[in-house]
Amino acid sequence: MASAEKVVHKSWVVLYNLHYIFGILLLVFLFMSFYLIGDSNNAGKILANKPIRKNSSPKPKCNLFSGSWVFDNVSYPLYKEQQCSFMTDDFACHKFGRKNSKFQHWRWQPHDCDLPRFNAKALLEKLKGKRVLFVGDSLNKNQWVSMVCLIESSGIPSLKPPIWKGNLITFEVKEYNATIDFYWSPLLVESNCDDPVKHRVRDRIIRIEAIEKHARNWIDADILIFDSFTWWLESQMTLLWGSFESSDAIYKKVGMKLRRYEMALRTWSDWLEFQIDRKRTRLFFMSLSPPHRNATDWGMGNGQNCYNETEPISRKQYWGSENDVKMMEIAEEAVNGLQKRGLDIQYLNITHLSDYRKDAHPSIYKRNWVALTKEELLNPRSYADCVHWCLPGVPDVWNQILFAYIMNSSRENRVKL
Repeated sequence: MASAEKVVHKSWVVLYNLHYIFGILLLVFLFMSFYLIGDSNNAGKILANKPIRKNSSPKPKCNLFSGSWVFDNVSYPLYKEQQCSFMTDDFACHKFGRKNSKFQHWRWQPHDCDLPRFNAKALLEKLKGKRVLFVGDSLNKNQWVSMVCLIESSGIPSLKPPIWKGNLITFEVKEYNATIDFYWSPLLVESNCDDPVKHRVRDRIIRIEAIEKHARNWIDADILIFDSFTWWLESQMTLLWGSFESSDAIYKKVGMKLRRYEMALRTWSDWLEFQIDRKRTRLFFMSLSPPHRNATDWGMGNGQNCYNETEPISRKQYWGSENDVKMMEIAEEAVNGLQKRGLDIQYLNITHLSDYRKDAHPSIYKRNWVALTKEELLNPRSYADCVHWCLPGVPDVWNQILFAYIMNSSRENRVKL
């Protein structure tokens, strides 16, 4: 009986000791919890007041597309209209009577960094033995003319006159064994608008799934710069399945511009995915170039447009009514899709920065194949060109941005621009 009591007593002592130890551990845990909570609250205050070393965090992203226009009549324009032997009459505004030249002296200044000044010799060193090709409509041609004028203004010798063969214009820089070409393909896919001279047709017919006729001329390019927006804005277009020569081809009038555009970019994307050499070719897609045909957007009277405008729009975050956001989203989604498939492509969103520049269009000061008649010149509200850009001018900035991307070789660094 005594031994049994000893066993019970011993068990009770052990149990008591275990409860005692557990109690001590619980108190320690509660104490540490309160301490840590209080310390974390104080830590937030301490870190908030603690200066952060500049080199302790990653370099901030530089957005070249967010900024403002600064008047600069010292370093701009980057070249003179009359000194560019490659200037076309479409964009030669002074040649056709424009007196005001203030539009040439605006510099684009990003908010968080400086836009690199265009350096033709550095660019051509980068492009030695390579082919650059602009593909698209007359706005893409606007940018191409700007590029060749920028290159010529650097004094580089051995520049051959451009050679026009069908849809292709070839500009050769012999010293660097480089070519900077333009290819007329306003809808990217095949259409009845493909003639680079005779393309003004009332009913636009598009082979929405056919691109090879054009694309076989692009395949050997090292850098491809695409654009395609303006020609898709028609309210009605005819889509064609089959060939133009086929008797059993299917024609269908389609009014849904977004659907048409999406289908064409799918054809374009599929071709790029399977035909482009991913290790060799860099791709760029230029965003919508904003027109200024509706002066009520910036507070002027109804029926007025860019004619006689001499100053940029100063209102911050201005956005013109003619800029089709949904079309831009479709283009950006197509580019993002190609990036996910492993292609080296960038979407250069020049829309907003260009949207401020109502002052920089040719208006009536141009010739497009034929000069405007006297009657047309007297009616600028109907005949002013508020779509294209005078040169020197806004497309030079597009090329400065393109230059920054081309010179930035590392894939890792490209996304930080």
